[in-house]
Parts: sequence; C-alpha cells; structure tokens
Amino acid sequence: MSQPFHDGELAVQKRAGVSGTASRVGGSIHSAIPRVAAEFLAARTWVVVATVDDDVRPWASLLSGLPGFIQAEGAGTVRIRAVPALGDPLGGNLRTGAHLGLLALDLETRRRMRVNGRIDSAPDGTILLHTDQVYANCPKYIHPRVEQLSGQRPEPTPRGRRTRLTGGDRNWIREADTFFVATVNPGEGADASHRGGAPGFMHLTGDRLTWPDFKGNAMFNTLGNIARWPRAGVVILDWASGATLQITGRAEIDWDPVHAAKFADAERLVHLTIEEVVETAGVMPPIVGRGNGSV
Repeated sequence: MSQPFHDGELAVQKRAGVSGTASRVGGSIHSAIPRVAAEFLAARTWVVVATVDDDVRPWASLLSGLPGFIQAEGAGTVRIRAVPALGDPLGGNLRTGAHLGLLALDLETRRRMRVNGRIDSAPDGTILLHTDQVYANCPKYIHPRVEQLSGQRPEPTPRGRRTRLTGGDRNWIREADTFFVATVNPGEGADASHRGGAPGFMHLTGDRLTWPDFKGNAMFNTLGNIARWPRAGVVILDWASGATLQITGRAEIDWDPVHAAKFADAERLVHLTIEEVVETAGVMPPIVGRGNGSV
C-alpha cells in the first residue's frame, strides 16, 4: 500500500498541522490480517459496521454473536456470521462489491481495531469482507466496561423510523458517553469509528447534533471522509437494554476555534443535521457493569 490516506484525509491532516505524525502513524495500516488481529476478532461478541444506502447515506450498525461469530479466513478475508436486526438499514446495504468499515472493540482492555474493505456474497448467507485496510487504534476516549453479558437477547424489534427526534431520543443522546460513527469516501471506502466523552458531550440544537473532536491518532479517517463526502451516520447503544438509536444526516466540520472553545478540550467540532432516525430494541444482549478508570 503506497499511500494509506486519500485526498480528504491528507487535506484535514495538513489543516490540523499533523501531516508528519500522520505519515508515521500511517505505516501501521496494512491490507493483510496479522495473527494477533485474527485472534482479537475471534474473541469478540459484537462489532460496529459502516455501510451506505442507495442514496449514499452512511449508517452505523451493530452486529453481535457468540465468540467466533467473526473470524479471519486467510490473510485477506473476514467472515461475519450475523444477521442484521429487522429494520436496520444494514439489511439493504449488504451488496456484493459495496464498501464496509468494521470496528472491533474490547471495552475491558480498551483495545480496538479497524478493518475496511469490500463485501462479497457467501452461499451460507454470512457476510464476507475482503480487506483493504487493517489497523489498530489507541485506547483514547474508550470508557472501560466489563462485558458481562447478562440474560438472553430478545428478538430485535423495530421501534420506529422517523425524520425528527423525539423527546426520548433527545434524552438518550444527552445521557450518552459513547457513540459510533460511520463515514464514507464514495468509490473508495467506508469507515466505522468510536467517539467517547463525559455524558453530555453530544449537544443538540434543534435537529442538529454537535460533538467535539478531540486530539487523536492524527489519521483523521472520519473527518477526511466528511471532507470528501459531507454525510455521516451514528449509532448510540443503550448498554442496559441493548437498544440502539441510529441516525444519518449531513455532516460539517467546524474549524472555528471560538466555537471549539465552548467545549472542553475540543480542537474542532462536527455538526450533523439529522435526516433520519431508526430505533430498535433488543439489538444486543445487555452489557452490565462498568470498569474503573477514565477515558
């Protein structure tokens, strides 16, 4: 891989003044799946995936299963044995040749890795992902949780698809300390990433969602994609119930330092003007318990 970053990522890195750091960090991005990464994937009980719908709107979704439901097959393919929840846009986005970004996390150890590639059909109905990019991320901003999966998961149940936030949606967003974001560079790739902060770090102004962008790994995969295609999708998990709130909309990077100064430790902001919301119950088994430590 001669150049791990596309023009949008390079432009954002340059504007943020981290081109040198990004160039060094970019050396960790490979197309093959190393053994340690394969073992990490096989131990996971859930992953985040990023896909796009027919209107090229990004959606972030969650898939879960018993350890082993996701496995590397050789150095360049990942098989996911999971079915999207009823009503999740993911079900219509799994087209052969389409891009998919995958994020795998271990909340207890705060390890995470990303796998980006293209979808292929599988005779047994599972999801095959042929890898283009495989790399680990730092543990920053991951709230440590002990993944004690409690009880059996009910069948995922759609709770509604709408174009405006409800009062319950707004409370859900304001209380969240974690969400996952999907972005895309059309024709080149999709990406799933993690965002975390203190409860309340996501702000609402009408139907515009704003979150601070903190200092990170200098790659700017998410913001680089937004620079090329100003849309994003987020999914927020209710850890106690296993329900999810998925949102997609138009995204904008706010570079104004005066605006960023209103948010503690923010270097810039991201605004998401909400276009559609999907709420689903029972997507994940409840994850109970929270470890000690800070993000």
